Amino acid sequence: MAEIKAGTASEAEGLHEECGVFGVWAPGRDVARITYFALRALQHRGQESAGIAVGDGRTVLVRKDLGLVTQVFSDADLSAMPGKVACGHCRYGTAGAKGWESAQPHLSTIDDVIVALAHNGTLVNFDALRRELIEMGIPFRSNTDSEVAAKLIGHFTRRAGRLRTGIAHAMRMLEGGYAMVLVRENALYAFRDPHGIRPLVLGRLGDDGWVVASETCALDISGATFVREIEPGEIVRVSDDGIRSERGCKPGCRADCIFEHVYFSRPDSVKDGESFYLMRHNMGRRLAQETPVEADLVISVPDSGTPAAEGFAQELGIPFGTGLIKNRYVARTFIQPTQELRQMGVRLKLNALPDVVRGKRLVMVDDSIVRGTTSRQIVRMLKAAGATEVHVRSASPMVTWPCFYGIDTGSQEQLIAARMSLEEIRAHIEADSVGFLSIEGLLNCVPGGADGTRGYCKACFTGEYPVEIPRSFWEERFLPGFEPRNLSAASETSQMPIEQAEKVLSQE
Repeated sequence: MAEIKAGTASEAEGLHEECGVFGVWAPGRDVARITYFALRALQHRGQESAGIAVGDGRTVLVRKDLGLVTQVFSDADLSAMPGKVACGHCRYGTAGAKGWESAQPHLSTIDDVIVALAHNGTLVNFDALRRELIEMGIPFRSNTDSEVAAKLIGHFTRRAGRLRTGIAHAMRMLEGGYAMVLVRENALYAFRDPHGIRPLVLGRLGDDGWVVASETCALDISGATFVREIEPGEIVRVSDDGIRSERGCKPGCRADCIFEHVYFSRPDSVKDGESFYLMRHNMGRRLAQETPVEADLVISVPDSGTPAAEGFAQELGIPFGTGLIKNRYVARTFIQPTQELRQMGVRLKLNALPDVVRGKRLVMVDDSIVRGTTSRQIVRMLKAAGATEVHVRSASPMVTWPCFYGIDTGSQEQLIAARMSLEEIRAHIEADSVGFLSIEGLLNCVPGGADGTRGYCKACFTGEYPVEIPRSFWEERFLPGFEPRNLSAASETSQMPIEQAEKVLSQE
């Protein structure tokens, strides 16, 4: 989900996927607790807020708040939310509003029907849609694109008289990357953008239950069996009538977010029958082939860099060891620290093991190098602990372009590879050498990447965006001399005024 107002650059090193979503239809089961545990499995996708909405056949109840899933929900909260259908959300927020209204699921009404929407992604045309809806007399309580989607769905549903039709018409007007789960009192809906940028999978729960989730790890914890991905442009509906699928909008060129494979998804989640752990291990092996180095020990930046580091070490026959210890009990805070305390953040999360690294030439493997701040602090930490050399390797290509589809790189200026050459990056992070995986190497490690049978969004590496980015959305977010390349134009329907689009869609 996106905010209308841009904020200050993030101090964090890596890219952050904004949200995880989950939905379950399981009459007779404790859907609130199933959702709770699924959100815990998806907690890595967002730590700012969490929420659960439950439909009990008569109405929809929602509980949401700022904080981790374990902080937001008590046993009493879950016991007070019986029902047959539920959806859940964990959020990593971009800069901007951080209040309760920005937490999801977003609750809305369509006449006398209450719906709750959980959204992962970003709508690049939401500001224009929001202005038009306001001009039509539709009120808003937040600045999120999730509320824009909910209100647009509500508007079309009132006109069409059927929620599925309202969702389909809204999908024809939404531009960007999104995976959404919506519940009403007696039904579950799941739908995905026409390019499949943001992930969404379908699972079977027992004989009569169904779940949808951002990743397969949420299916595992809920006891569900993976069935398939929700297809780009597809709407899946589950109710007492069973499960049904229909096309919400025409699918476009496939563009799965490739950073799901590099970093976002949990290593134990699966895509196309292959674990993300194995993909990342192979990325490390390919990285070693492309950027070999003489060293005594390979270490990782835990935990996200570990599979690639293991692969790197195996490929070159260099021992793999633990040179950095991660504090796994550091929770996100909303307290704004001083600059001095902010610089202490890395030491709070990571600490070097002098007995392991002292006197050694190290290769430090991370999943990516985005802003460079953390990499520099870790290199300094390792050398202070006695390492004689620190060679830094990134298991992803250089991130040189901002993402507008659900990742918190709001400005190109934040990206070190957009501002510096390879040698300048090495000097900046104070490493003895630095190396990045090539785009070709990355594609060889993901399903269908080498032969082109699976399309991926690689915009953060190439500047080639699968969904057209309106100038009003990206203006002043690129460095001089950089111009985005749109691979597909916005749909004709999305460019129409809402009332005009409504007439066109009703005739189809």
